[in-house]
Amino acid sequence: MVEATGESSYSNPYLAESTTPKSSYRPEIDGLRAFAVVAVIINHFNKDLLPSGYLGVDIFFVISGYVITSSLSGRKSKNLADFILSFYERRIKRLVPALALFIATSALLICIFNPEPNYHLEVATFALFGLSNISLRNTATDYFAPSTALNPFTHTWSLGVEEQFYLLFPFIIWFSGFGRQKADGTRNLFWTIGTLSISSLLTFIYFYQTNQPAAYFLMPPRFWELGLGCLVFLSLQKKTWISDSLKKLPSLLIVILLVALLFLPLSLAVPATISVALLSGLLICSLKNGTKTFQLFTRKEIVYAGLISYSLYLWHWGVLSISRWTIGVHWWSIPFQVALMVLLAMGSYQFVEKPIRQGIYPVRRIYALSAGIGTMATTAAIPFFLSKQASNKLFAGVTANLKQSGVATLTTPYSIQGMSGQWSGEECVLSDDHEVGEKIDLQNCTLGNFSSSRRRVLVIGNSFSAAFVEAFDQLVKDDQYSVTITSSWGATPIKAKTTSGPWGKANYYYWNSLLPSLFSKLNKGDIVFAINDLSGFSPPLRSQESDQSLSKLEQGITNLAHDLSRKGVRLIFLHGLPLAREAQCAPNAAIKQWYAPFDKDKCPLPNKEISMARREKLNETLHRLQAKNLLTIIDLFEIFCPLKACQYTEPQGKVLYRDEFSHPSVEAVRLSAPAIRSILTNKEHVKSQIIPSGTKPSSRFINSAIQGQKYFQNRFA
Repeated sequence: MVEATGESSYSNPYLAESTTPKSSYRPEIDGLRAFAVVAVIINHFNKDLLPSGYLGVDIFFVISGYVITSSLSGRKSKNLADFILSFYERRIKRLVPALALFIATSALLICIFNPEPNYHLEVATFALFGLSNISLRNTATDYFAPSTALNPFTHTWSLGVEEQFYLLFPFIIWFSGFGRQKADGTRNLFWTIGTLSISSLLTFIYFYQTNQPAAYFLMPPRFWELGLGCLVFLSLQKKTWISDSLKKLPSLLIVILLVALLFLPLSLAVPATISVALLSGLLICSLKNGTKTFQLFTRKEIVYAGLISYSLYLWHWGVLSISRWTIGVHWWSIPFQVALMVLLAMGSYQFVEKPIRQGIYPVRRIYALSAGIGTMATTAAIPFFLSKQASNKLFAGVTANLKQSGVATLTTPYSIQGMSGQWSGEECVLSDDHEVGEKIDLQNCTLGNFSSSRRRVLVIGNSFSAAFVEAFDQLVKDDQYSVTITSSWGATPIKAKTTSGPWGKANYYYWNSLLPSLFSKLNKGDIVFAINDLSGFSPPLRSQESDQSLSKLEQGITNLAHDLSRKGVRLIFLHGLPLAREAQCAPNAAIKQWYAPFDKDKCPLPNKEISMARREKLNETLHRLQAKNLLTIIDLFEIFCPLKACQYTEPQGKVLYRDEFSHPSVEAVRLSAPAIRSILTNKEHVKSQIIPSGTKPSSRFINSAIQGQKYFQNRFA
């Protein structure tokens, strides 16, 4: 849309078109964008001030659906190719230049302050092509976890949703007839978008209960919000009693309700999201000239904030993220950080967005498309090059503490000096679905001699099982055991539980073909040692623990134990580690750096009581199974959290974790080896340091844990 002054209107980070009639421009929409981006920024500064301020992004989605439909209404095109290419030319002009500048700058900065920036750089590369939301989903990132605040590119997930929507929407517009100005085009588009939106909404509700990262990051569960904006526009074009009634709604009351929803707790995310989206649509309908609300939303300063909202959205998160790596976010730093966000957004808008959007540099379509794609590819080369060659050279801090510790990769080959056998790393792991059907060679994945050993141990599980390769030296040397270590990335802890994503087929193959084959090679007295990330069965206190999921886990373990007991094979299960998926920060984040003099801890960890309360129901389930002699538990809680406050290092300074996903370091595994050996050899029973099965923590304990969890969640506010 083009307003009377020639400025184009666009949403954040979802830009509208700029060639529809000037009379269709609604400055109050820019005011609504300003409202949304301010809500998001306040939430990202301090979640306590505005717990659901993140829903400003959902307001953007609704605005975007409205504006993009408005911009395509009445647009004349020669044919489908002309319509589609014209659409993508405008999209590239709107999105790519400011995004490329932000990513190139932030990629360089994060390499200066983060010694292990490769994951962040990977997200940056995906962001340029509208895929960062998929990347974040595949790593199961919790958008609300403290670690996300350290990634300057996490917020680009919303751009990914928007750009993936753009891959589908113009074709719906064209083939419905709306893009060709057919008589029934509006009706066809309304019913098509309405049907897809209802399906999308149901998907969102379902996934939020079963797969929150998918519900949050992926486009299909978000389609309904953009679709709602489209439906609002189509409804207002039809002069019916419904549209007339919508226009008469009290806009001030809607704004008050919107503001109230932004104060709701995160636990009400689903109803809050749906309500905010619906109220945003109603507000678009009801904002009309002559009302106090209209006057507020069309104030010059507020409209300008809406105009720069795309750049403001990009830069605000970058400023906050780099701040958290350096000086931190404090009451005294906020004015300077806000000023920097605004200045960067104004500069980006004035010198990057505006000239290109207004055609100050006019070029033919083919050149514009080529320039846009070339900019994306060239900018993507920057984080790619940094991740491969330059990131460690740019780092300005200290990494010596970590370099002195054993922080090997999960697939580093390993052998025990003086003993036969080896663990060959990648050959012992199913790392993606392409490896379905491959066999794991016992000779290449066994420490010790599988054939002549006194007892065989088969280690199974997900990536956490690969992390424990160095735990069995004495077991092999002194006890004449052999230890075969297998892993499947993202594998579930039981056969009955399925998984989606890039490892779904591999997980099915692992449980249904590979493991049964390995089980058949075990003899009476041998051991299956299951090592998994059990965080899905011990969610943070802010989530409702799933009794159904725990029941499924209990039944699955029972079935596995019965199958193994028929062969006389013993099942041993590693209890959930204290910090699995709880902090998601690289250990380097815990090291004191000269450029972070005011920040004690960039990624705080929960204390012992919090983690114990978090896994209470999981603990009860595992102890109930142990009481039935179906398994034996190995609990390493006290090794990883010996003090009241859990840390990335143990009292002697050894680093306990190797990455942001809480995989134990080699040092931590070696510290755990005696406890593991004592259980596997049945020499003694390691005293449990957790709440006994069947008992409940005191109210004081629970209250203390909840208060601590609140501190942990809001530490980055």
